[in-house]
Amino acid sequence: MAISEDLPGGWSEPLTPDFYQYRWQPLTSVRLQGSTVVVGWADGTELACYSLWLAENADGLGLHPQTRECMVDPGDLPSPEALTEASLGPRGELSLRWSLPTGALITEVHPGWLRHIADGGQLPEASLPSIETWTAATFGEPPSVSGEAVLEDDAVLAEWLSLLCRFGIARLQNTPTDQEFCEQLGRRIGPIRGSNFGAVFSVQAMVEPNSTANTGLGLGQHTDLPTRETPPGFQLLHCVVNNVAGGFSRLTDGHSVVNELRTSHAEHYEALTTLNWVFANRSATDDHRWTGPFIDHSEDGLPLTLRAFSPVRGFPAMSPADVPRAYAALRAFSEVAHDPRFQIRFAFAPGDVVGFDNRRVLHGRDGFAEGGGLRLLRGCYMDHDDLYSRLRVLNRRSAARIDADEGTQNA
Repeated sequence: MAISEDLPGGWSEPLTPDFYQYRWQPLTSVRLQGSTVVVGWADGTELACYSLWLAENADGLGLHPQTRECMVDPGDLPSPEALTEASLGPRGELSLRWSLPTGALITEVHPGWLRHIADGGQLPEASLPSIETWTAATFGEPPSVSGEAVLEDDAVLAEWLSLLCRFGIARLQNTPTDQEFCEQLGRRIGPIRGSNFGAVFSVQAMVEPNSTANTGLGLGQHTDLPTRETPPGFQLLHCVVNNVAGGFSRLTDGHSVVNELRTSHAEHYEALTTLNWVFANRSATDDHRWTGPFIDHSEDGLPLTLRAFSPVRGFPAMSPADVPRAYAALRAFSEVAHDPRFQIRFAFAPGDVVGFDNRRVLHGRDGFAEGGGLRLLRGCYMDHDDLYSRLRVLNRRSAARIDADEGTQNA
C-alpha cells in the first residue's frame, strides 16, 4: 500500500486496481440498496457500484496486491448478498463489511479512485487528447516538434505523441539521419507491428519494386494494408535522404473527407459505408485478403478505418446491380480526398519523422523522376493500443512528478 502523506497518522491508503496516484476526494454519503452501493460527494455527484464489482476490485479480497488485477474467477466470487454493510469511513473512504465462508472481512475503497470512475476517467478515450478534425486551412504543414532529444526526453516524446493522437499527424524535425533511427524510435514507443514488408521497411525507387510505393510514380491519397482484418493504427516515416525533384508528400484528414461526403454526397457516402470489397495483397510468398467497406465505422467507440488503397482493392463483394454505384462512390471519394481544401502538401527534409494515423489519415505523394537523385524513407507500423498505452504512461509519470513537486513545495 502507498503511505499517504496528507492523511493523519501515516494511514495506508487502499490499493487501487491500477498504478495511478489519485487525489483523495472524501465521500460524503454512502447507502446500501440491495446489492448496490451508492456513494456520493459534496458536489452532488453519485456513483452506483454493484457488490460483486466491488469484490473484484477490493484491496484484501479480489485485488492482487502486485499485479493490481482481479485474482478471483467469476465462479468463485461470493454471492451478491455477502456484502452486508457499506458505510462512510472516518477519512471519507468507502468501508465494506463482507460475510464470507471464512468469516467476516472489512475492506476499504479509495474515494479518489471511485470519483475517477464516476467522472468517466476509466474510459479509453478519457486519458488521451480529444480528436480534432483539420483541413488545409488549419495548418500548411504537419504540427511539429524538435526531435533531437526524443530518444532520451520523455517530455519531447509525450508532446509529439499528444499531437499525433490529437490531429492524427505530427512531425519530428532534426532527428538523426541514420537508417536505424526509425526502429529505435518505434521501439521507444512500444512493439513494432510487422507486415509482409518486414518490421522496418524502406520506401525508395527500386529496379524491381515490390509495391507502387517503391517507384517514382505519384501515389493517390490512400491508407496502407486494407487487406488486413485490422490495418495498422499508426505509421512512422523517417527521411534519411531526399534530394530528388518533386516527390512532395500529401496528407488528408479522413474525418474531414467523411464529413464532407456525409453532408454533401449522401448517396455516395451510403455506398462507401455499406458496399463491401475484397482487398487482396498477393505475391509469391504472401496472400492477404479481407472484405470490408471503403469507409469502415465498425462498432461504436472504435476508431474510423478507411480501407482506401485502390491497388489492392481487388473484387466487388456486392450484388452486380450495386457495382456501378460503388464505382461512382469511389470517384466521389477520390475527388474529395484530393480536394485542395482538405489536403496539405510538404517536402520531407532529412531528419524529419512524420507520424500519422494510418486508419484515419490518407497519405499520398507527387511523382518524381527516378535516377535524378535519391529519396529514402524508413518506415514502421504500430498499433493504436501500444502508442496510446505509451502516452498514458508518460502522462501518468508527468502527473506524479507534478504532484511530488507540489507536495515538496507545500511541506
